[in-house]
Amino acid sequence: MPVSDGQHRKAATFRALHDSGVFVLPNAWDAGSAVLIAGAGAQAIATTSAGISWSLGRPDGQNLTRQEMTSTVARIAAAADLPVSADIEGGYGGGPDAVAAAVRAVIDAGVVGINLEDSGAPGGGLFDSSAQAARIAAARTAAADAGLPELLINARTDVFLFGIGEPAGRLDDVISRSAAYAAAGADSLFVPGLLDLETLGILTSKVSLPVNAMAGPGAPDVAALSAAGIRRVSLGQAIAQAAYTVARKAAAEVLTAGTCNSISDADPFGDINGAFAARS
Repeated sequence: MPVSDGQHRKAATFRALHDSGVFVLPNAWDAGSAVLIAGAGAQAIATTSAGISWSLGRPDGQNLTRQEMTSTVARIAAAADLPVSADIEGGYGGGPDAVAAAVRAVIDAGVVGINLEDSGAPGGGLFDSSAQAARIAAARTAAADAGLPELLINARTDVFLFGIGEPAGRLDDVISRSAAYAAAGADSLFVPGLLDLETLGILTSKVSLPVNAMAGPGAPDVAALSAAGIRRVSLGQAIAQAAYTVARKAAAEVLTAGTCNSISDADPFGDINGAFAARS
């Protein structure tokens, strides 16, 4: 399917958000959450592999198929008139060809950005820098071939998230990976698991790519992250996690105590229904 002018415009808008300052990407897991996040004032939406996996009754951790992910992402992109960045996890296969296939699929689904992680190497651990760079280069080529060369590639490294290597060497590893990933065509760097403001400040001063941090309860606020040089803040699975927690707590409360206090502050039915009715 040819890339539409609207998709090109969204890609340009999404890229511009990375140029200066900081912006926040709340993460959606289905069309409904995307509509409500857009209604809250988001400038763009990212998807969460954890939330999508949970919505399909699976654990997170690359347990989706490419088709399952793409189908959900397509509904999200259609539901919210905003730039959408898709979490394609490790690319649904180890080799560059698998990454390229995932990129083509999500572009066809209407997205303008991807999140590609360097975990999921055969045998566990992370892909080494050269292998991951080849996978990023394949994503870059696939985007151009699909008619969306401006696709924004957010290169995620899980060095800090999974505690790879000795603690003293992790920052240098991320800096080295950032250079390799940028040379391969990445547009931004995502380092989940790193929220120490001093370390983030060093990182942002030493890499060429805009840096994405993952926030949530207990993390520094957006202003503090911005002061450390962060350009992009996402919430990962945090919103989906809260939603599923409410579902469990509400069910447990009414089944045991017979009350519904845990959902007493829910938005009125008319407000939520109206958010969808306005689109019909």
